[in-house]
Order: sequence, then structure tokens, then C-alpha cells
Amino acid sequence: MENFTAYSPTILHFGKDVTDKLASSVEKYGKRVLLVYGKGSIKKSGIYDKVINQLSPAGAEVFEYSGIKSNPLVEDVDKAAHLGREKNVDLVLAVGGGSVVDSAKIISITIPSDAKAWDFYSGKAKPEKAIPMINVLTLSATGSETNLIAVLQNHETEEKKGYGHPLMYPKEAFLDPQNTFSVPRNYTAYGVADLIAHALEAYFGHGDATLSDKFIFAIINEAREYGPLLLNDLHNYNYRAKIMYAAMSALSGFTMYGKVSGDWGVHSLGHILSLLYDIPHGASLTIFYPAWLKLQKDKLADKIAHLGKNVFLTNDVDATIAQLEGFFKHIECPVSLDDMNLEHVDREEIKRLMIKNKARGFAHKLTSDDYEKLVSLI
Repeated sequence: MENFTAYSPTILHFGKDVTDKLASSVEKYGKRVLLVYGKGSIKKSGIYDKVINQLSPAGAEVFEYSGIKSNPLVEDVDKAAHLGREKNVDLVLAVGGGSVVDSAKIISITIPSDAKAWDFYSGKAKPEKAIPMINVLTLSATGSETNLIAVLQNHETEEKKGYGHPLMYPKEAFLDPQNTFSVPRNYTAYGVADLIAHALEAYFGHGDATLSDKFIFAIINEAREYGPLLLNDLHNYNYRAKIMYAAMSALSGFTMYGKVSGDWGVHSLGHILSLLYDIPHGASLTIFYPAWLKLQKDKLADKIAHLGKNVFLTNDVDATIAQLEGFFKHIECPVSLDDMNLEHVDREEIKRLMIKNKARGFAHKLTSDDYEKLVSLI
């Protein structure tokens, strides 16, 4: 078991109506608030009004940046950071899913810096300070609400990748399952798949940490049990709460305690599909994870069999892979590019960007031959 240092500074507010405490949290950090959100779904759902009604009693002056898209763009982060700098904001408030939260993390370190957002990703700059950031989560999927990682895509450089720094930890996170009631069925399913993929990335990392693996199995089993129930009852608070807690737990850090790292190869592969075809992040993972397991089944037979024993009640490698793929199909997630009904798929372009983005993974590094096989498997 590897040495580890645990650090999780984010104050987490979880449960029904916790957003009612937002005003007292905002008041800790200042009066000038940059409110960052997506393309308007929070206005349709009423969450926007709920947040604004909390900010008014706090005496906050609110400056808004909207339009953050799924698979967030570096250009939006730079524009939002410019607005925050211009308005001399004290706080960044993200209201949305993982894309909004990720964007807000980078906005928070870009505002007080002379650098552009991508300078942190390219290694040209390192953050020296950050504007405090709070998030109100509206989608259970990425686990970004309590960690230090943010993923952006840059079409100019043809890259989508993650960056992390301790200054990027949110100060506080508000997780009310009621705020996810309006998430449609397909994106709810992608969130379930995403949290399972996060757990698997941790599991396939290097390091012998049996308790961490048991946490991983429990998270996957929770998602497998309650994900399908939620998809048949989207306004069930109990099911929403269970999936929200599982998604947060899958990427909060403790699934990797005692390990060298996770693998994250499947995530880097999925990013290529999002970059090229704007495929939702969770859907990109359900396409690549079965393919990656089929590629690795001889090299990682014991590891896959152990997963099967603890999650699918089978020691058979092929059966384990089939069960995972079958679950993704059961919750109506794509398991191949054909399932996305794309007008045109350029598999050579996918391979080119795999190489350019160094989509290799940390623990089980992929080769050019592996890329060739993976492209044929998806």
C-alpha cells in the first residue's frame, strides 16, 4: 500500500434545501459575485431564481456570464475571467453541472493572473492565487464539485485535457438532489455512467489498496442498483440523492488513497470523441470502456476477474466485460460509435488525435498498435 496525504478543504452542504444556506456562505467572501452558468436550463428549472433570491439578502452585486457548454471551451473561460477582472469580483459562483464547475475553477485562477486560461494547461503559467469559488450543483456526474481538477477543450490546439492545482478546490459546494430533478433521462444516464467510469479509473490504477477497492466496488454497485430505478422515476428524491452522493464519492479522492494513481486512459480517449464530435462526456466513456477492457483482457485478466467477482458475481473475464457493456446498454448509453448515429466518422482522425493528445493512461500505457485496435473496437 502506497503512502498518501489526504486533503479535502471543500465545505460540503448535502441534502434537501441546503441551497437556502447560500447567502450566509456568500457573505464570507465578499459582495461582488461573478455568477457563471450554462445555456439557460437553470432559468427554466427555477434554480436561477432560487440562487438570485439568496444573493439579494446577502447584498451581493451580481455579474453574470452564461453560455458555458457541455464539453466546456477555453474561450468562454477567458471571456468570463475578463469580466471578473473588469468588475473586480470577490467570488465566483458556479451554478450548473461539471462543465460549469470546471470552467469556474479555471476562471478563479485566471482572474488574478496575467495569463490566459490555456497557459496553465500548457505549462506556461502556474497559479499564484485564486478568487474564492462556490458551486451549486445541478447534475450528478463528474464529481468536480469537491476536487481540484478541471477539464477544458481547445479547438485551436486540438486538445481536451485536465489541469489541477490546490488553489482550485471550491471553498464550498451545495448539493441538493432536488436541483437535479430537471436533468433529462439521457443526461441522467450519462451521469451514472460517468461516476462508474471514475470508479473504474481508480480501480485500474497502480497500487495495492484493498479498502479503497472496496469503496470502489460499493460505489459501482450503488450506481447499478439505483441508476435504473432513477431513470424510471426522475423526480424521486431518494434515488437522486443516492446517485448524487455516489457521483461525488467517485471522484472525491478516497477511491485512490493508497494507490500510485488512477489510470485515466479511458477518459483521455473519450475526450477525443468529445473534441471531434461533441459527444457528451458520459457517452464517450461508455463507448470506450468496454473496448478498453477487451483490449486489456489478457494483460489484466486477474484484475478484471476480481472486479467481476465483487460487482457482477462472476470470475469470468469475458462475462465481466459483457456485464458492464450490458449495463450501459440497459441504461440506454451508447457502446459504439454506430450508436451515436453520426453523419461521418473519420477513424484515422480519431487515431491522429489520440497520438497528439497523448491519450495513453498512467498505469497501463497505450501504444500505437493499441490505438489501432481500439478504433476497430468502437
